Amino acid sequence: MKFSYTRERFRFFTQTGFFLLFLLAPIFDIFRFDLTKGHFIFFGYPWTLGLEMFQQGQGTAAMAALTILTHVFLPVLGTLAIIIVILWKYGRVYCGWFCPHFSVVEIINNLMYRFLYRVTLWEKPTQEVKGIIPWLIIVIVAICMAFIWAFGLLSYLLPPKELIYGMLDGELGPGATRFLIAGTIILSIDFIFARHLFCRFGCAIGLAQSVVWMGNKKAMVVSFEKKRAEQCRSCDNQCDFSCPMRLFTRGIKRAKFTCTQCGQCLSACDRVQANNNYNERVIHWVSGEQATHVDQNAIVRKQDEM
Repeated sequence: MKFSYTRERFRFFTQTGFFLLFLLAPIFDIFRFDLTKGHFIFFGYPWTLGLEMFQQGQGTAAMAALTILTHVFLPVLGTLAIIIVILWKYGRVYCGWFCPHFSVVEIINNLMYRFLYRVTLWEKPTQEVKGIIPWLIIVIVAICMAFIWAFGLLSYLLPPKELIYGMLDGELGPGATRFLIAGTIILSIDFIFARHLFCRFGCAIGLAQSVVWMGNKKAMVVSFEKKRAEQCRSCDNQCDFSCPMRLFTRGIKRAKFTCTQCGQCLSACDRVQANNNYNERVIHWVSGEQATHVDQNAIVRKQDEM
């Protein structure tokens, strides 16, 4: 239980920190693409192809090629190599521990469970929802988060300070206004109706992580101790219910294709087994040779559960 609390608290800090970084990075010129200048800005400095001298006729083609190699290909390929190694070993950790979109998904999940007694609109509520106030709370939070997200995305393309002053003065340009309105509407629909579907099937970044992870049979994965399955008798699938992606956590690896390694299922199992006076949960993170036996220990179908 202590480990679960430490993990949850650490994940809260990583998610919160990265969400703030997502919003503040363009404001402080940490990273953004300035459409008005036509180049990236990285820690306050312009990040260009470095071809200014060549464009002015002061260099050779070989020098231009070397500049592109050192300014673009090597940094990009080096970064991709590091990312792929991490994903190969640990899976979709960016989604579960850093992604600003997934942070909003979990916020709305928790609010819906608290006020609507279900995590998604497609699930049957555990009790009747009375009045319109709970629905209004969810809709208002979703719209506010959608606007924050839309503004955050726009600030990566246009100077953030000009956007802020333009909004305060009511003089935001027509293009920026249309972007904010369209972005808020689309993201509101996503957050209210389809946030899990987007994360599972619509996010290219997430799917790329899953593909890399699935290619490694020894990658970190949640494994079920089938020999201790009797400890699940008194549990109403709390590990599955706690999963933000609505996955079958005791199933085969293929069934957990979009697992974000958030560890919520592990925390749920800790709580259940503590109430049952067991010292250890029945699902664990495993890697290496142990990960290759996950499918052997998995429950293939839910109706096969004990």
